[in-house]
Amino acid sequence: MNISNPDPSSAGLHKTRIARVGEHLDGRYIKPRKIPGSIVAVVRGGQLGYVHSSGFADIERQRPVAEDTVFRIYSMTKPITSVALMTLWERGLVTLTDPIGRFLPELADLRVWTGGSWPNFETRHADRPITVRDLLCHTSGLTYDFMQASNLDYAYRKLAVARPRAGYSFQSFIDQLAGLPLAFSPGDRWNYSVATDVLGVLVERISGMPFASYLQETIFNPLEMKDTGFSPREDQLARFASSYARNAKKELTLYDDAQSSELLGRQNHSGGGGLVSTIGDYLNFCAMLANRGRFKNRQIIGRKTLDLMTANHLPGDVDLASISMNGFSETANEGVGFGLGFACKQDSVRGATPASPGTYYWGGLASTLFWVDPAEDLVVVFMTQLLPSSTFNFRGQLEALVYAALE
Repeated sequence: MNISNPDPSSAGLHKTRIARVGEHLDGRYIKPRKIPGSIVAVVRGGQLGYVHSSGFADIERQRPVAEDTVFRIYSMTKPITSVALMTLWERGLVTLTDPIGRFLPELADLRVWTGGSWPNFETRHADRPITVRDLLCHTSGLTYDFMQASNLDYAYRKLAVARPRAGYSFQSFIDQLAGLPLAFSPGDRWNYSVATDVLGVLVERISGMPFASYLQETIFNPLEMKDTGFSPREDQLARFASSYARNAKKELTLYDDAQSSELLGRQNHSGGGGLVSTIGDYLNFCAMLANRGRFKNRQIIGRKTLDLMTANHLPGDVDLASISMNGFSETANEGVGFGLGFACKQDSVRGATPASPGTYYWGGLASTLFWVDPAEDLVVVFMTQLLPSSTFNFRGQLEALVYAALE
């Protein structure tokens, strides 16, 4: 999406109130050097209503954030991977209730951890196999290495499960999972995990195409996402942002230098967190979602499929607070359900934010975020590069500012 010349009035935004977004980000975060820089865009009714960029994409080289800055979007990769999987579902090649062992026999008979530590785990039989829906919903029993809840999480760290490195392939990843138990029996709990990385492997096996090629052909090309991929191209390096964290003194420190990034030349393609993108590219993806799966004259995914994806699939229609195992996610858990690749707002009062019920969204490790509110025909995308995403409550603050500006 071209994000030049926003017009608040055409998008039904109060000009003075929406300007508070930039004032807030500049005054509270950019000037005190709490984040390196940021860019935010607001689209309503398909009209670009607001864009604000400030600060630096690369502090060391004094390169400002610009409309075409390339960001690491980390877990904002997950909705893209989920949409890709559901395009295969639309072709009848997979169902949500399929055990994943149908496509990944290595994972057909995983057991559940009951005690012990790696490599001497105590386990039991799972009550049922992992299904495709479990992967999409994070109810599979898989976990992440950065969780600190159990010896199983430690084993993921010890073995560097899903951590890209030379020679690490999709098969290496699946073989590792095959040798580890699950944190719980599939469907019993919700636990943020490497499940979407497994979806990437499924997309490759079911489609018969390399995962990156399938995304390019099915999503990036038709959505004109020309700057999105798994590694910055040489021609993008001057626009690629560095990423930052805060030290014990709460000072910004360089985490990954853009010009010597671990992402350069990467051949490992993580469906859960591997993409880089621009705000314009990701707005195209969100515009397609907001337009019921259609972008320009191209239907990327069916409107009924998208309805299914953005409904709550948690057992018993509960919220994340009721079923989450570790509590960590890229969202508040109260009043929030989870669909097929997206969090979905159920109750604005319980969630203590003004986003409409039915709003769906996610975020990324470097504090990027987006949401789509069908009731208000609203899309918001925010990009920065500060790890981890739990450092500041950008989502809650931006929701308060943006919804206050709706005419």
